[in-house]
Amino acid sequence: MKECDPKSCATCTNKGKGSREEVIRCKLNQIKHKVLVMSGKGGVGKSSVATYLSLALAQKGYQVGLMDIDLHGPSIPKMFGLHGVLNITQEKEIVPHQYSPNLKVVSIESMMEDTDSAIIWRGPLKHGVIQQFIADCKWDQLDFLVIDCPPGTGDEPLSICRIIPEIKAVIVTTPQEVALADVRKSINFCKKMNVEILGLVENMSGLYCPHCNGFIPIFGTGGGERTAERMKVPLLGPLPFEPAVVVGGDRGRPILEDEQESPFKGAVLSFADKILARLPEVKSAADATPAHTVH
Repeated sequence: MKECDPKSCATCTNKGKGSREEVIRCKLNQIKHKVLVMSGKGGVGKSSVATYLSLALAQKGYQVGLMDIDLHGPSIPKMFGLHGVLNITQEKEIVPHQYSPNLKVVSIESMMEDTDSAIIWRGPLKHGVIQQFIADCKWDQLDFLVIDCPPGTGDEPLSICRIIPEIKAVIVTTPQEVALADVRKSINFCKKMNVEILGLVENMSGLYCPHCNGFIPIFGTGGGERTAERMKVPLLGPLPFEPAVVVGGDRGRPILEDEQESPFKGAVLSFADKILARLPEVKSAADATPAHTVH
């Protein structure tokens, strides 16, 4: 199968042909940047970070896909308020949920009739499903594919790194030492897999009091900065704890779309800008029309 030109994919005669690996490569050639959001342990808000990074990039005018490969605990559809099983085209392609004109979302939960069913799969089956998420999904041309990965360094991140060797990683932690000890393992995983680390983001870094706006370091301070310095990775910034994020996730309405400003919203936009700055080939989308929700 010859190397494909992303600009001619709509009329490509090789579409859907060749080996699974060739189809995956063809699909990936249409996507400029692939970003893996991972963490060393659960409970650090990794899916929230993936959600808000995707939203921020989409609001800046980029075409974004969000792929949830947390197969045992998918939460992305709920955070976006997305319901129903994904549609299939006549060409047997899976159609992602179109959350907004600039943002598409795919999750295993959106492929199941019973969302309460337990996923009891081993490594080879997981690898096949992750391949399907890329090969069989109608992503079309994207500026970014953000991938929400389950915590740890198990089957899913290993599969993604093998399927997408050019992927870059964002690692999520919280300030306390129990999280930082695990995140150092994720950093070493990326180094062993030759995955470029875009940086470390410290989530739930503190709470701004809604009454006096004073800063409360509920989980301590400076842990992310110290770890980034020690492990020689960039620090993409702290994201403060915001109770409204929890409420928005439960309601399926992310707060980044609210008009009211907040320290969290400002921090998320700054976080996205730092990622863009580390990808100099990304053209500015400042003049693009902001995307509006259509779900």
